[in-house]
Amino acid sequence: MPFVLGYGAEDLAGGFSHRYDTSRLVERLNADWYDLALSLGLFDYRREFLVQLPQGTRSHRATLQHLHSGNTAPALWTRVRLLDRWDIMGRGAASAFLGVHSGHPGFGMMALDGSVYVAASTGETGIDVLVVHHPDRSQNVLRHLEWITRYDSPYVNREFKERIAVWLVGRAGGLPGR
Repeated sequence: MPFVLGYGAEDLAGGFSHRYDTSRLVERLNADWYDLALSLGLFDYRREFLVQLPQGTRSHRATLQHLHSGNTAPALWTRVRLLDRWDIMGRGAASAFLGVHSGHPGFGMMALDGSVYVAASTGETGIDVLVVHHPDRSQNVLRHLEWITRYDSPYVNREFKERIAVWLVGRAGGLPGR
């Protein structure tokens, strides 16, 4: 699945929110993310999953600036493994690829089989982490992806648009894994 956007409240299968003033914020975010990811099936038996990373050398922060300028930034899924020592919401978010800085995550993650999508975002007062089950079956998500392929704007990345169109055609054609 090229991208997950446009889901509605009816597509959500779980999630949590924490205000920025939550005591031991990063520790709480990490614990809640792990519990949610484990309980809803983000990891396979080797603790592998997909993380959506900005294409090229763009950091999450640069991607956000690009998005807020009206451009749609393409991103690619990258297969990763959760190691024994991890800190997604602290060091991971501070790396600029999983967030803006420590305690301010921003990412999309998906189970290898596409059955679970986890999104984290920072807001005005806190952090939200949401889970969408089977985003490839969500009418809201599919409608939004179709809209992107039809939207004609100089700000929409053509390669991203084409990648979505190819995925939608393959899905409609019943190709394996779609």
